[in-house]
Amino acid sequence: MLTDLTIRNIAIIDTLHISFKEGLTVLTGETGAGKSIIIDAVGLIMGGRASTDLIRSGEDEAVVEAMFDVSNQPDVARQLRDSGFDCDNELLVKRSISRAGKNRLFINGSMATLALLADTAPRLINIYGQHESQTLLRPENHLRLLDAYAGLSGQREEFSRLFERFRALRERIAGLDEVEREAERRLDLLSYQSDEIARAALQAGEEEALGERRRVLAGAERLGSVTASAFEQLYGGDGAILGQLLRIKNAIAEISAIDHTLDGLAASLENAYLLVEDAAIMLRDYSSRVEADPAALQQADDRLDLINGLKRKYAPTVEAILALKQGLDDEIETLRGRERFRHDLEDELEKLADELRRRGGDLTAQRTAAAVAFSRALAVEVHQLAMKNAIVETVLEPLSEPRATGYERVELLFSPNPGEPPRPLARIASGGELSRLMLAFKQVLPERDVPTLIFDEVDTGIGGATSEMVGQKLRNVAALQQVLCITHLAQVAVFAGQHLRVEKRVANNRTTTQVVVLTDGERTREVARMLAGAKITDSALAHAAEMLAAH
Repeated sequence: MLTDLTIRNIAIIDTLHISFKEGLTVLTGETGAGKSIIIDAVGLIMGGRASTDLIRSGEDEAVVEAMFDVSNQPDVARQLRDSGFDCDNELLVKRSISRAGKNRLFINGSMATLALLADTAPRLINIYGQHESQTLLRPENHLRLLDAYAGLSGQREEFSRLFERFRALRERIAGLDEVEREAERRLDLLSYQSDEIARAALQAGEEEALGERRRVLAGAERLGSVTASAFEQLYGGDGAILGQLLRIKNAIAEISAIDHTLDGLAASLENAYLLVEDAAIMLRDYSSRVEADPAALQQADDRLDLINGLKRKYAPTVEAILALKQGLDDEIETLRGRERFRHDLEDELEKLADELRRRGGDLTAQRTAAAVAFSRALAVEVHQLAMKNAIVETVLEPLSEPRATGYERVELLFSPNPGEPPRPLARIASGGELSRLMLAFKQVLPERDVPTLIFDEVDTGIGGATSEMVGQKLRNVAALQQVLCITHLAQVAVFAGQHLRVEKRVANNRTTTQVVVLTDGERTREVARMLAGAKITDSALAHAAEMLAAH
C-alpha cells in the first residue's frame, strides 16, 4: 500500500508530504486547490509521461517520491531483487524532472529504468478517473475478470498449461519438418563432430591433470637437481646438517641430566632431528625417481594441443565439449529415428488437441453462461451509481485458433445512454463513468488485485441517495484494499477513515498547495462547507456532525 507521498515543485505545489493510512482516504477541497495535481504526481510514479510543463515556475527541477509497504507482496519484492535492487518490506520510488532534460528514476536509492517501473507500478496502484484505467481499458483483462466472477481461474490455468504443452509439441513437430529437408546433410555433420569428439576420449578434469603433469616433465631437470642437492646438504655430504643436528641433540640430552629445565628443549631437538631425517629420505627418494622424459613431455604437449583444438572448435571447456557431444548424440538419435519419432509425436499432439477441445468447450460453455449473469450483476451496480440507463455487455468472440486462455476473447461493452449501442469501454466511457464502473466491478468482484486504488471523478454528475451509495461501496472496497478518493460530495466524504483537505494558499505573491489532515472538529467544518458552500451555517454544521456520527 502507499504509505507516503512527497511532491516538490510540481505546478502550484512547492513542497508537500502526505502520509496515507489503510482503508478509505478522501481528499476534498475547493476546485483548483490542486487535487488533480496530486493525481498527476502519482501518475509519474506509475511511469506516466514526464513533461517540463509540470515543473513549478521559477524552478529547475520537480521531484515526486512515493513509499510503499510491500510486506504483503513478496512477488514484487522478489522481482526487484532479481533485477538487482534491494527490497524487503519497503519500496521507495523517486522520479525527478529537469528543465535541462536530465530526468531520473530511482528505486530504493538505485537508478532504474522506466520499463521496470511500468512493469512494477500496475501491481501497486490503479487509478480510475480522467486518467487511464489499467484494468478496464485493456480488453486483455476482461477475460480475467469474467473468469474470476465465474470461479474459472483454476480451470483457465489448467487449460493454459495444457495449451503450452500443445504449442511446444506443435513447434517441435514443425522443427522436424525443417530438419527433414536437410536431414542427411545434418546427420553427416553431426556424426562427424560426434566421432571426432569420441576419438579424443576426453575425460572430465583431464586438462588440469595434464597441465600439472606437463609442468613436472618440463621441470624434471630442475626438480632432480634441487632435491638431490638438498639431500646432500641435509644427509649425504660432509658436514651435513643432519649430522650436526645429531651432535647438538646428543649434547643437549647429556646436559639436561644436570638441569632438567632443558628436558623440553632436548625433546624438541629430538623431534626436529626425526623430521629432518624424514625430509632427507623423501628428498632422496624423489630425486631418484625424477628423470627427464622428452617422449612423455611431447605426448603431454600433443594431448593438450588436441584438447585446445577441440575447445576452439566446439566449446570453451572439456566438460562443455562432453555436454555438447551428448546433445549431438541426442539429435543424431532423433534424426535416425525421425519417422517413428515423428509418428509418436503426432499421435501425442492429436491427443492433446482432443483434450484442448474438450476443456476449451467446457470453458466456453461456462463463460457463456457466466457472461449473462456477470453483465446483469454489473448492471445492478452501475444503476445504483447514477447510471440507471447504462448497459453493460460481456461479449465472447470465438477465435479461429485457441490461445493460452481458451477458444474465445472477451470484451466488455458499455453504453451510458439509452438508444446508444454498447461500445468498447476505451472508446465511450468518460473518466467519471470509468471510476463508477470500476467501483461496480469491485462490488461484483471483491478480490484484492492491487493494494491501492485511486478514484477520481467517481462522484461526477451524481447526488442525493446515489452519492451515499457511492460512499458505502467505496468503504466496502476499502475493507480489502487501500482506497484514495477525490470527492466533492459530503455524502461520500463521511465514509472515510482518513480525511485530507487540499488547500490553496497565497504568500509573497506565490500560490502553493497544502494538504491538511483534518481532526474531528475540522472534519465537521469541511463536511459542512461541502454541504453549504462558502457560507457555513449552524444548520450545516449540525447536519455535518449528524452525518459523520451516522457513519
